[in-house]
Amino acid sequence: MSLNLRPLTENDYPAWIRTDEEAFGNPIPPHRRELFKELIDFDRSLGAFDGEELVGATCICGFTMTVPGGPVLVAGITAVAVLPSHRRRGVLSGLMTRQLGALREQGEAIAALYASEAAIYGRFGYGRASDNLAFDIPTHGSAFVRHAPVDPSLRLRVVDPVAARSVFEKVFEAQLDSRPGLYARTPARWDTFLSDQESDQGGAGPLRAVVVEDDEGPRGYAIFRIKLAFTTHDVPDGELRLKELVGLDPAAYALLWRHVLDRDLVSRVRTAQRPPDDPLIHLLAEPRHLNAAWMDELWVRLVDVERALPLRRYSAPVDVVIEVEDTVCPWNARRWRLSADTRQARCVPADDAEADVVLPVSVLGAAYLGGRPLAAVQAAGVVRELREGAVRQLSAAMSWDPAPWCGLIF
Repeated sequence: MSLNLRPLTENDYPAWIRTDEEAFGNPIPPHRRELFKELIDFDRSLGAFDGEELVGATCICGFTMTVPGGPVLVAGITAVAVLPSHRRRGVLSGLMTRQLGALREQGEAIAALYASEAAIYGRFGYGRASDNLAFDIPTHGSAFVRHAPVDPSLRLRVVDPVAARSVFEKVFEAQLDSRPGLYARTPARWDTFLSDQESDQGGAGPLRAVVVEDDEGPRGYAIFRIKLAFTTHDVPDGELRLKELVGLDPAAYALLWRHVLDRDLVSRVRTAQRPPDDPLIHLLAEPRHLNAAWMDELWVRLVDVERALPLRRYSAPVDVVIEVEDTVCPWNARRWRLSADTRQARCVPADDAEADVVLPVSVLGAAYLGGRPLAAVQAAGVVRELREGAVRQLSAAMSWDPAPWCGLIF
């Protein structure tokens, strides 16, 4: 099969909709089509054409993401799709490989994505960089520990999600630099996040929200839906579906959780996306009632190792020669000397030096945000240590607290 790979244009958008809906087996509501159109960079997105037919695509939405030490530009890879009629014919490989080469030419050092299937993207050098927790909390078992923080100056206010958007934006911006993986939200991203048409609601009713504040201003917010239900004996059995909860300090955070867990007529609180080190784990007196489920979240690809490694800060001094294995981006496949202290870092070619550590580029991507210790990867035989102690040194330097987490699929 002869494929033509080229950037997408707005004229290709209807064909892209058809390809995406067919690949994922899920219709895209008309308003969602318009919202997504505002998010993607058409000139940096790629389509694969079999003759005149669009048979595959991969899109990019660029943003600024927090990494250890501060914000950097990241290419957010999204809407990767291939028509079922053209699977296993090299379409995806062609798209992903061409995309990585183009990103390097454009000066991008880092790419990130959410994977529809975890097994797909490792072969293109993406590594599992952050994890995600889902909670299913029965409200009858949601008591807090006795020493949970309380601040009497804080107060709750029920707000309209549309009217309170500027408050949400202000709070979100205030905590953006606090955790690797969070990324800046454009107005179009907020439009998508707060979209509240019937197809967005999943049978759980309209968006609801509360803000916690003091005399100085907002300190946090919670956005959610409530699906009312009753048992056959007319006992309230509603479900609160938490969309997002952000608290700028421990007391505000605890008060917001207390509110959603204490809502009348609600018997359980469910949320699909919480950080792996969520403070709620330590607030709940009976943490087993979190009923937590753990899964992969953000996948990171170092498009240009030489440029990417100095963009972040390191938690401890490190001086190590890393031999990077990368069959997709051959410019990365060599030895690199990473030398850093807690303020700055350098990464330079070191082909004449002996390697201290040998690892796939996907492992560097997984460790890049600071949440993937290398010892376990070494124990799995994926990382090879040629100088004793080098893996521990590199792992300690790349680790970061808090754990990385993105929190919103792009």
